[in-house]
Amino acid sequence: MKPAVVAVFRSIASPVGILTLSASPRGLTGVQFENDIVERFVVAESFSAKEREQAAGYIATAEAQLSEYFARQRTVFAVQLDLLGTPFQVEVWNSLARIPYGETTSYGQQAKWVGRPAAVRAVGGANGRNPVAIVLPCHRVVGANGSLTGFGGGLERKIWLLEYEKWK
Repeated sequence: MKPAVVAVFRSIASPVGILTLSASPRGLTGVQFENDIVERFVVAESFSAKEREQAAGYIATAEAQLSEYFARQRTVFAVQLDLLGTPFQVEVWNSLARIPYGETTSYGQQAKWVGRPAAVRAVGGANGRNPVAIVLPCHRVVGANGSLTGFGGGLERKIWLLEYEKWK
């Protein structure tokens, strides 16, 4: 996967470990777990000071909203995103926002949402590349039988997030 070109990034502490936030002048490009950062972004020096300032604003918004989420004061995120992926991946990632806080859905249901009911594995693959974890809650997607399947941040984080959201 070609790395995203971003203007700024910042690492923050959270109850699920260090999260690295990245942004372009168009929006938040990443919320990644510490073990998930593998050349997924590069910081470009070509951005102007104004563009870096815009990107820093998206990161500040995301950081504040994540803080609210972990303080049980936020269940829905409202930060501008700049999703860098194939059209199919972006459609799958955007569909994650449909899953209510504290609930789960299956990969099959998500495949239906994007109009590709037979593309369950492709949906799973796209979710595995979700660049904005937690903000677009791929941790809320489970197997058809309710089993906890793979998660980019590790199954222990998926379990933690799902258990955390049970207490509304």
